[in-house]
Amino acid sequence: MKKISFYFILLGTFLCFNRQNLFAQIDYNQQWPSFRGPWACGYIQNAKTPTTWSVDSSRNIKWKTPIPGLGHSCPTIWDNYIFITTASSAQQNESLKVGLYGDIDMADDNGVLEFKVYCLDKATGSILWEKIAHKGIPKSKRHTKSSQANCTPATDGKHLVVLFGSEGLYCYDFKGNLLWQRDLGIMNPGPSNEPGVEWGQASSPIIFKNYVIIQCDKNVDSYLAAFNIEDGKETWRTTRDEVSTWGTPTIYTKDGKSQVIVNGYKHMGGYELETGKEIWKMSGGGDAPSTTPIVAHNLIFICNAHGKFSPIYAIKPNAIGDITLAPDSTKNSYIVWSIKRGGAYMVSPLIYGDYLYNLRNNGELTCFNAKTGELKYKENLKDAFTASGIAADGKIYYSSENGSIYVIKAGAEFKLLAKNEMRDVCMASPAISGNTIFFRTQHYVIAVE
Repeated sequence: MKKISFYFILLGTFLCFNRQNLFAQIDYNQQWPSFRGPWACGYIQNAKTPTTWSVDSSRNIKWKTPIPGLGHSCPTIWDNYIFITTASSAQQNESLKVGLYGDIDMADDNGVLEFKVYCLDKATGSILWEKIAHKGIPKSKRHTKSSQANCTPATDGKHLVVLFGSEGLYCYDFKGNLLWQRDLGIMNPGPSNEPGVEWGQASSPIIFKNYVIIQCDKNVDSYLAAFNIEDGKETWRTTRDEVSTWGTPTIYTKDGKSQVIVNGYKHMGGYELETGKEIWKMSGGGDAPSTTPIVAHNLIFICNAHGKFSPIYAIKPNAIGDITLAPDSTKNSYIVWSIKRGGAYMVSPLIYGDYLYNLRNNGELTCFNAKTGELKYKENLKDAFTASGIAADGKIYYSSENGSIYVIKAGAEFKLLAKNEMRDVCMASPAISGNTIFFRTQHYVIAVE
């Protein structure tokens, strides 16, 4: 059985990575270049990651570095560098309300904040440099569970791209020198039925080839845009008839052709990388999409929730035109399988080996056969979750908002291997490099090995 499980994990890795044809150039056992890691897969191969650890006794804790301010951005890793962002004030009064609640309240950020970028040494956790990208009163509001530094940085090994929403887009080199910056205007996504309510930008930038891709969906003037990585000049911009969304785009590449895949309510779909021209689209999702599309087994997987629907879709990448399902259908010529209810609202799906793991905010975890949609199990972790799961070494790691890390055995049968306490709020998705998992909590970055 162990050999079979390893085969499926290796196969999943091949299907996720081979489409980019970059094995020879980049060691993806070490790099975690953007949100959810390489190509948003959420896992790495050939790692030996821990099952248990203790923050209290420092068992299996390699280092623990305090980061001031408040930020939900995830660690980005390249070689020996870890990048993280935060928004801090002299008063250190960054309010945060976590847990399962449905309030639409905005936080009261009326003071001056420093929007900062940190570079840490991966081996020791020491701070190599920190830069203030912007200083001022925030130009847009955030939800009480959100932060002013939600967007995860992206890197290609040479450039570091950081998005602070309404405070702008910045590009640094690895020494912390600012190469360029762009004012992208006000980014104030919020609930579609409550004009004037702002929840904060959360869609992260991604880098592919020479393009920086930004998805800015808000209730008016939504768009998808590409910028040149070398000078920050806009390459193309495509308007979108869309309500606010918070998911990060991902890339699908095959036979030399690449498309940018985005989540949405009115407009899930794919766009040409070089031009921004629409390739395919569909509607029929939740009205506050917050998860990142993923690609595995030569399929595109999109889920979202909120409102009437909470679907999961498995889509063929050769889709063209409007592929929206008929009201009474769960599949068509381009949609291999789907479910109408049960998809996650905040937690992006994870495909590891043959299985899709779908975790809802309330702790309900479902496991599907990714190719067929067959339900394998449904369990409830009875906790509140926002961070997306990651996987390595045959294990899946889910971080609850109160800082409990659930370690689950990968496979078609549910088995909880361990529950580890970080002793701090945990809203950011972890990162993996080598045999180490890096957790960003409310107050620290913690390396567990």
